Amino acid sequence: MDMQQLQTLIEAARRTVKCKGEDRVTQPTGDVITTEGETVTLGCTFETTKYNYNFFWYRQYPGKPPEFLIFHSGTQNETNYRLSVSVSDDKTKMDLQISSAAVTDSALYYCAVRPTVTANPQSLYKNTS
Repeated sequence: MDMQQLQTLIEAARRTVKCKGEDRVTQPTGDVITTEGETVTLGCTFETTKYNYNFFWYRQYPGKPPEFLIFHSGTQNETNYRLSVSVSDDKTKMDLQISSAAVTDSALYYCAVRPTVTANPQSLYKNTS
């Protein structure tokens, strides 16, 4: 099989987060499928009452805790290696672009309007039952 024809599956998980009625973050449901080497855009919409906009993207591989990918603050679009973040002018949509998609990009991707993975990641898997 030609490597250019190899498809990369990037799972986009829908997550809606509400904290004291202040913030709401929504990601589309379903999988994003692309060809290796292409650019992939993952979108996220949000509502926030904050005036200091801080935006975060995280990636989670199966069986692993989420890991921080990239941070965006203010109006400047950030770039980090093959990753870039852009925020709409009205501050309601945030896109993560992954250039030169690879099989290793197959994971769950999460967006947030505040830091969400700040403690020991082991606590994310605490069994409460």
